[in-house]
Amino acid sequence: MAKRRRFTDLIRCPWAKGDDYIQYHDREWGVPVHDDRLLFEFLILEGAQAGLSWTTILRKRDNYRKAFDQFDPAVVANYGKKKQASLLGNAGIVRNRLKIESAISNAKAFRKVQDEYGTFDEFIWGFVDNQPVQNSWKSLKNVPVSTPESDAMSKELKSRGFKFVGSTICYAFMQAVGMVNDHLVDCFRHKQLRPRRRSK
Repeated sequence: MAKRRRFTDLIRCPWAKGDDYIQYHDREWGVPVHDDRLLFEFLILEGAQAGLSWTTILRKRDNYRKAFDQFDPAVVANYGKKKQASLLGNAGIVRNRLKIESAISNAKAFRKVQDEYGTFDEFIWGFVDNQPVQNSWKSLKNVPVSTPESDAMSKELKSRGFKFVGSTICYAFMQAVGMVNDHLVDCFRHKQLRPRRRSK
């Protein structure tokens, strides 16, 4: 019987260094997400990350969840001036006025998409024909920062009133929620996240 590989022996994407990144890489990054609340969370966090490192956001993630009512878009959409002032004074999140205001306006736009499509999930996954794009990158230098799909997503989201949704942010979102599998081919998660072939 083959021995199970130890946690420390696993080959990961080169960026997965440090406990925060390793946990995120192994458990979440690239896993297909179809839950609207979690999709909204990633959309807001990716926008908050603009200009910062992702590890900064990961370390503030629990604070963000508390500050933004567990990222319930229906609740966030109704935030008023008092709540905005409270968020600006919250040291546990990124205190950037434009990013905080965009989270609220994005929640309103998110709700409109839900009203139109039934779920945001139904809308957003349409950009990849409802199936994760399976890439086979051998090096980080091969991984793009944007694609025609993220360009189209960015254009459509902006037309619907979303903020902080440039193509690069959209592609990072796509990677995070599993719309694309961008784990490198030698990473143990690449194979795990590929769809299993059905036996005949």
